Amino acid sequence: MKTIDGKLFGTMVISGANMLENEKETINALNVFPVPDGDTGSNMGMTIGAVREKGEHMHDAIGECALMIADTMLMAARGNSGVILSLFFKGVGKSLKNRKEADSAAIAKAFQNGVESAYSAVMKPKEGTILTVMRVSAEKGSEKAAEEYKDDPVALLTYMQEVAVDTLNQTPEMLPVLKQANVVDAGGAGFVAILDGMIAALNGKCIEFTGESTGTASEANFADFNTEDIKFAYCTECIVSKFDAFKGPGTAGEFRMFLTGLGDSLVFVDDDNIIKIHVHTNDPGYVLSKAVTYGSLVTVKVENMKNQHTSLSRDSMPADINVESEPQPLKKFGFVTVANGEGIADTFRDLGADEVVYGGQTMNPSLESIIRTINYTPAKNVFVLPNNSNIYLTAVQAAKNIKDKKVHVLPTKTIPQGISAMLAFDSTVGAKRNLEAMQGAIEHVCSLAVTYAVHDAEIEGLSIHKDQTLGLVDGKVALTAESELECLEKMSEQMAESEYITIFYGNTVSEEDAAKAEEVVRKVANDRAEIVMIPGKQPVYSYIISCE
Repeated sequence: MKTIDGKLFGTMVISGANMLENEKETINALNVFPVPDGDTGSNMGMTIGAVREKGEHMHDAIGECALMIADTMLMAARGNSGVILSLFFKGVGKSLKNRKEADSAAIAKAFQNGVESAYSAVMKPKEGTILTVMRVSAEKGSEKAAEEYKDDPVALLTYMQEVAVDTLNQTPEMLPVLKQANVVDAGGAGFVAILDGMIAALNGKCIEFTGESTGTASEANFADFNTEDIKFAYCTECIVSKFDAFKGPGTAGEFRMFLTGLGDSLVFVDDDNIIKIHVHTNDPGYVLSKAVTYGSLVTVKVENMKNQHTSLSRDSMPADINVESEPQPLKKFGFVTVANGEGIADTFRDLGADEVVYGGQTMNPSLESIIRTINYTPAKNVFVLPNNSNIYLTAVQAAKNIKDKKVHVLPTKTIPQGISAMLAFDSTVGAKRNLEAMQGAIEHVCSLAVTYAVHDAEIEGLSIHKDQTLGLVDGKVALTAESELECLEKMSEQMAESEYITIFYGNTVSEEDAAKAEEVVRKVANDRAEIVMIPGKQPVYSYIISCE
């Protein structure tokens, strides 16, 4: 085999996606930090896994096929690792553009271009990450492509895979935190898995998907629901015709999670081309606003179960419409924020957020969902608050895809930073002054969090054991404790001089436990401190605390 065409390249990428998906949990377990965010394998898997739905539509020409794959992955990209991976394939696609087939030299050049594209997205790249594994394998491959493997792309890619494995095994020597944890880089391991799958396909042994699928809800008859005990007033039903990026079963898992916090009696059917929803909620407009980020509304019905009155959208619209919602007039400023937890989301809305993208630790939103939410926000200037270091890069890439608005991505890495930024906003001044004020506010807030360890680890002198309580300061593991209350006591130094302390308690914290936590914080805080308790209902973190 001297060249690779589009059909074969597409099969290779799908085989790589299947190999990665099959190894996903192993890759997740390589996560260095013991907080429950071991999602590198999941993020990379969802990013490249989106290509599976294109399997029957691969182009014969490798250039067209590679560009289609790159566009698909970019829209599905989640987390830093997913964005880096999608940009690598974007660079590959650009390099192969206009080619019908690719020989060894073209493949090597495309991988080099992919590395450059991936590096361009990272402000301060570190050695010992997925970028290093990509770069070294591409560099070594280029050295061999012109002569030794000139007419053998299979041998070339096999050699590059061997270099990638060797480089991956060296990552603990490049990045001290990996050596301390005695693991290799998770993103690099994911890249090696993809290469393994691609080479298997080249050798006629395409990897099959054997992992657990996301699954879909079974078909339901909406007429069967009992609406007598009314806690949520509006019975909301709709059918969504999926945008191309969401075609295929099980692509709207984030939407389903979003709906679980908004009401009850949820039925969610996630089919190839449509999404069918039934939910009882007190905010049908919010449900529909989220729905149109996944596709066009085909049918909608909203019934007020208390008044037997039919209404729709944020205020009221006729039932069973067959058109997309009317665009709202543009205002000067708008906000899109990422948050997970109904109470936290409500807080952002109270502060003026137009749209909330549901996501955060362990659930990074896709690039596509952020782009569509920005587009849906009726403002000329849109400020985006990612509120998580693993979502920031996705938000930056989303901003680059917006053509008709000015998008400003703020470097918020925690929920408290996002809230402080919004509090600093002044609608009477321009975007530039607001950016300066909001960035200044980010620097003057201390973010604390209480969570738990998902595995044993050694980090900066801390010996951490699985299930142990962890205290995070500004997103970094700072201390361990045997209980959540003890953890709060140990963080007294960070709270002692604060004048304003806001505590969001999670979905596993009872009102009684929240009251005990407040009592502990009052003891360690100064007498002048104003302390506010809010049921954030967030997962993963028992407490998220803002100190100013």
